[in-house]
Amino acid sequence: MKYQAVIGLEVHVQLATNTKIFCGCSTRFGAEPNSQTCPVCLGLPGALPVLNKKVVEYAVKAGLATNCAIAPRSIFARKNYFYPDLPKGYQISQFELPICSNGHLDIEVDGVAKRIGITRIHMEEDAGKLVHADVTGLGSGSGVDLNRACTPLLEIVSEPDIRSADEAVAYLKKLHQIVVYLGISDGNMEEGSFRCDANVSVMPVGGTKFGTRTETKNVNSFRFVKQAIESEIERQIDVIEDGGTIVQETRLFDPTTGTTRSMRGKEDAHDYRYFPDPDLVPLIISDDWVEDARLSLPELPEAKRARYQADLGLSAYDAEVLTASRELADYFEACTALNCQPKAAANWIMGELTRALNDDAGRSLSDCPVMPQLLAELILLIDKGTISTKIAKTVFEEMYRSGKCPAVIVEEKGLVQVSDTCEIEKIIDEIMAANANQVEEYRGGKEKVFGFFVGQVMRASKGKANPALVNDLLLEKLKG
Repeated sequence: MKYQAVIGLEVHVQLATNTKIFCGCSTRFGAEPNSQTCPVCLGLPGALPVLNKKVVEYAVKAGLATNCAIAPRSIFARKNYFYPDLPKGYQISQFELPICSNGHLDIEVDGVAKRIGITRIHMEEDAGKLVHADVTGLGSGSGVDLNRACTPLLEIVSEPDIRSADEAVAYLKKLHQIVVYLGISDGNMEEGSFRCDANVSVMPVGGTKFGTRTETKNVNSFRFVKQAIESEIERQIDVIEDGGTIVQETRLFDPTTGTTRSMRGKEDAHDYRYFPDPDLVPLIISDDWVEDARLSLPELPEAKRARYQADLGLSAYDAEVLTASRELADYFEACTALNCQPKAAANWIMGELTRALNDDAGRSLSDCPVMPQLLAELILLIDKGTISTKIAKTVFEEMYRSGKCPAVIVEEKGLVQVSDTCEIEKIIDEIMAANANQVEEYRGGKEKVFGFFVGQVMRASKGKANPALVNDLLLEKLKG
C-alpha cells in the first residue's frame, strides 16, 4: 500500500420531535406534498422563526452521550445558498459557536480499539425535497415538496481520524445506536433520518499533509457508505497514479454501479457567507439544564455491555447481541427482572425468539406475542423440572402462535415432564430387553451406544421423561 486514506464523516440526524425546529408544523413522514407547511417553513416575508426547546434538549443529550463539551452560549447563523427546495435562499444552521464540541467515540475494528474525535455537533433545519417524475400529459418534470423544510437536524462532524471504510462503518453504527438508544431519532436510514456525507482524501503512507478531499453526499446505508468510500479511495489513487490532480468537489454515490460521480464543485465555508441570524437571539444553556439532561440519559450500550458481563455473567458475545437495540435489551431485562436466569434468558432470546421473528417476515419485537413475562414463565418451568428443554421448544412454538401462557399449554397438551423413577425404570427395562445386542456392545466397551438408549427412552416417553434422570438410571442399569 503506497497510499493512506483520510476520512471524516458528517452525519445528519433527523430528530424525533413532533414539530419542526422553528415552527409548529408536523414532522410526520409520508404526508401529501406541501401539506405540512406554514409561512415560516415556506420562507414568506415577515415570518419569524421560534426555536423548539425539545430540539435543544435532544442536542444536549447527543453531546453528553458522545463526550462533548456543551457550550453555555451558542448562536444560529444563516448559511446562504440557492437551491429550488430552499425558499428562503438560506438555511438556518450554526457555524462559529455550535452547541456541542470536542467529543469522541471509541470504536473497535478487528480487535483493535481506536478513538474517533468529534469536532462539533450543531443544530440546523433541513431543506425541502425535489421530486422528479413523469406527469401524465406533461412529460417528465420536477416538483418541490416542502414538508421536510424546517425539519430539525443535528449535524455531527467527526475529525479526519478515520483511515478505512471499515472504521467509518464501525463509527457510524455506534453513533446510530446511541441516537436511537437516546430516543432522539428513529434512525430510519431509508426515510433519511440518519444519513452521511463522507469526506475522503488520500496521502502517501507516512505522510503528514492531507490530500485534496472530495465529499460524497447523502449516503443512507452502512453498506453503501462502505462501497462509496472504498470506490472513492480507489478512484483517487488511480487519478494520482495516472498523473492527474484530485479536484475538491461534491460527488454522489450510485448504488447500481458501486461508484461515485461528480455532482458540483465543493464550496468552502466562506462561499456560504455565514453571518448570525438576526431573528434568533443567542442560546444560553445553564449548568443546571445540562445536569438535568445528564441525569435523564438512559444507560447506553457500552455501559450495558459492561454490566451484563460483570453483574450477570454473560459473555462478551451475548452482551453485544443483546444490546444491539434498546428494544432487545429492554426485553431481556424484563425477563431477568422476573427471576429467570440471565444466561437462560439470553439463550432463548438469541435463539428461539429471534428465529421465530425472522421466520415471521422480520416481525418486530414490539409485535411479538411472546411477551417477556411469558418467556420468563417458560424458563422457570424448565428450572422447576416441570418440562424438559426439548418440550419447552414445542411449548414456545404454541406460545408464539397463540399467545397463551406456557402453563396453560403444558396442561392442555399433557406435557408435564415425567420424573417418576419407577415409571422411567420400567421404560428402560423394556428398551434394554428389546435391544440385548446393544446392551452387550455397551458392556463390551462401546460406550457410544449410550446415546442410542437415551434416544429410545425419550422416544418411548414421547419426550416427557426427565433427561437427567434418564441418564442416571440408564448408566446404572447398563453397567449392571
